[in-house]
Amino acid sequence: MTVNSVVRHPIARFLLRRVAYSAVVLIGVVVVVFTLVHLVPGDPVRIALGTRYTPEAYQALRAASGLDRPLIQQFFSYAGSALTGDLGVSFRNGDPVTTTLLERLPATISLAVVGILIALVIALPAGIYSALRQGRLSDGIVRVASQFGVSIPDFWMGILLIGLFASTLGWLPTSGYRPLLQDPAGWLRHIVLPGLTVGLVAGAIMTRYVRSAVLEVAGAGHVRTARSKGLAPVVVTARHIVRNALVPVLTITGIQLATVLGGVIVVEVVFAWPGLGRLTYNAVAARDYPLIQGAVLLIAALFLLINLVVDVLYAVVDPRIRLS
Repeated sequence: MTVNSVVRHPIARFLLRRVAYSAVVLIGVVVVVFTLVHLVPGDPVRIALGTRYTPEAYQALRAASGLDRPLIQQFFSYAGSALTGDLGVSFRNGDPVTTTLLERLPATISLAVVGILIALVIALPAGIYSALRQGRLSDGIVRVASQFGVSIPDFWMGILLIGLFASTLGWLPTSGYRPLLQDPAGWLRHIVLPGLTVGLVAGAIMTRYVRSAVLEVAGAGHVRTARSKGLAPVVVTARHIVRNALVPVLTITGIQLATVLGGVIVVEVVFAWPGLGRLTYNAVAARDYPLIQGAVLLIAALFLLINLVVDVLYAVVDPRIRLS
């Protein structure tokens, strides 16, 4: 197979377009984040030195970090280094930003995956059941419960779970983290509470979308035709309703997964979870420019990657969807 034939393939063209689009978005993210972090009040060098501050040390650290140069030079220097994977050095501890982010990434990915799996376990059966029993008491209970879950802030959900399972029952630890490969049992015990916090809130949101998607498909003409042919209700539901409702469900699942990867700062702080969210929170508090920029850039890249995977899965779930 030649290179030209590969490029002419619809999926290859689609992927190339999406990669080019993602590259443009990442460039925009770099520009916006670089501009915003330099507009935040506070001197990062002064904060980084703390009690070790002296005029000589201050000037030396500013020169070493490049903050004594014009902003335009700082930006092009940072952008050029970022293209090679070098995101700079943290002001606080002097560690490479890329290494720090890669060390924190597994904790955030594990929390996001567990949270989304819990959300799917809740949302799929609850949303489908509620839609199939539209207007009945059970439908109202599911809708009220999902609205209640949507209305509760994630930090309050975490506090409630800590109060029940950690303080009252004493079953689970309130904070901490264990690497999955080093201590699977410890990892499981520590991830239950933050995973439930993420999963319950995301599950409440996704339940509403699943219900809406199933209701929309259930009223379609092909579903009425299938029922008129005398097919069993289980077959109609599984083959003609749920399968066709998977496309919008995939959309909200991808959005929620990307949101969890970049937006679990509060949950990670509540449970002392050493992920990207807590790292970004501490970096903002310390005005650690390289770490803030690197964390936001990584989260944006993960968001774009998830969107790309979801778009490709559309064609797998529904062959009628053309990638072009």
